Amino acid sequence: MKLLKFALLSAAFTYTLVPIAQAQNAQAEFANGFPIAPTGLQNLPLGDGPWEYRTGEDMNVHVELVARMQYAMAMAFTPDGALLVAGRAGKLFRIDDDKLSEVSGGPEAVMIGEAGGIGAVHGYMDIKIHPDFKTNQLIYLAYHRKDEALPAGIVSIGRGRLVGSRLEDFQLIYDSVDMNGGMRIVFGPDEKLYASMPDRDSQNLLSRGGKILRLNDDGSIPPDNPFVNRRDALPEIWSYGHRYSLGLTVRPGSEEIWQSENGPNGGDEVNIIRKGQNYGWPEVSFGRTYNGPWHSKQPKHDGYTYPEIVWIPSVATAGMTFYTGDQLDKWQGDLFIGSLRTGEVNGTGHLERVLFNSNMEELRRESLLVDLHKRIRDVVQGPDGYLYVALEDQDGGVLRIKPAK
Repeated sequence: MKLLKFALLSAAFTYTLVPIAQAQNAQAEFANGFPIAPTGLQNLPLGDGPWEYRTGEDMNVHVELVARMQYAMAMAFTPDGALLVAGRAGKLFRIDDDKLSEVSGGPEAVMIGEAGGIGAVHGYMDIKIHPDFKTNQLIYLAYHRKDEALPAGIVSIGRGRLVGSRLEDFQLIYDSVDMNGGMRIVFGPDEKLYASMPDRDSQNLLSRGGKILRLNDDGSIPPDNPFVNRRDALPEIWSYGHRYSLGLTVRPGSEEIWQSENGPNGGDEVNIIRKGQNYGWPEVSFGRTYNGPWHSKQPKHDGYTYPEIVWIPSVATAGMTFYTGDQLDKWQGDLFIGSLRTGEVNGTGHLERVLFNSNMEELRRESLLVDLHKRIRDVVQGPDGYLYVALEDQDGGVLRIKPAK
């Protein structure tokens, strides 16, 4: 009788395991070796707002739609308070007193595929104003320039003078020759232009891929770069061992450039970019491969520069900024980072907030704007002390975060 009961229990146990394993495998569809991200939350309507939120620091905020547009990628304020917005489709916009107009005269750019899709190519990727903009009116764009030999375009940097709603005398100042992928730019405290390059051969110092570059404002190479006198390295390289960097910012009151970096399936990082240092990719990572196994057998950074912040699972980090205003006083000094999606699920982008102690060590973090289900590509602080958020979606645009009344 006991043997019969054990046999029946064993059979039931076996019967239960088989369909569960089959169901788990059946849910993950693959294309070109990558799992296809689910789309049930993707491209949901944005709505007109406004939205009211209670936040973790016991501060209510009011979020309003400043302008609606497709695929807002990056933003920059001019000294006179105009907000410039670079769009994925290769369009440049200007917002004055919440009125949207298109800026003409920008370079022709390549856009391929859906935002977030495998192999997607973005037209305009970043925009920055020159530190001496009041004198020279120079605007800098990171973009995929058109090339007959490379249909996906080439990652490049150009600049032109902003005259009202027109970009004049635009010229290419740096060209990656044969690369495409994500790119961000920022002017450092030294007024040099830093640029992130897409992942490719990140440990090879003769490749631009997976590097942070440091350039003069005209695209030439500074003589004090770390590898400038080495035959086995490109002179524009400032740091290396990066994966896919979609955010660069300067920490106010310091000489530090902070970088957000996408890991594979998990292992997103925020790094402080230091001269000549190796950040480890692809030798080390805190993430898994897209097929499931850990990328590194021992996911440590021994022998490489350690990240400041790590996300597991991935939140697909994008543009970021430190908040220094007085309108959102309980967020002073916090780092805000755009998220494109969480845990490899489309439609789960949001805004990350990270609080630090006096030594800039992370204390806690908070996810904001989760219910909008939008890819947040950039966040900047406005001259009015509010935060502005770029939504890279079909039904996207620019949001403003201010205190609730």
